[in-house]
Amino acid sequence: MKKPVKHLPMLPAERALKVISGRWKAIILYQLFEGAKRLSELNRLVPHISQKVLIQQLREMEEHGLVHREIYPQVPPRVDYSATPLGMSLEPILLTLCEWGRHHASELDELDRLADCPIVVSDSALEKRDEMTSSV
Repeated sequence: MKKPVKHLPMLPAERALKVISGRWKAIILYQLFEGAKRLSELNRLVPHISQKVLIQQLREMEEHGLVHREIYPQVPPRVDYSATPLGMSLEPILLTLCEWGRHHASELDELDRLADCPIVVSDSALEKRDEMTSSV
């Protein structure tokens, strides 16, 4: 039996927001949606994050079941990080959040201040998003 994750709220929406909140988690997940990455690759792909914070965010996501850490017994040691199926299930949600952020900026006439969403939209993510929105 898995030990309960500490300090997660009881309300489902609040729990979801707590698990994905933070400046870097969504960006790190975007990178892992494309496949497993080593720490040095993630550091390069997310250039404004310190290695300490990157490791901290990865550990939190691992504790919450979103990221898997694979350690290879070799010299020097090799560690790969990948999104778990639970982490991958966030792809359509993050896509929807990205679209909502664009809509919000548009409503406030701030589209010129936005960067592109770094998410690569897969067909399965679009299908999952459509399923989620049609069932609501």
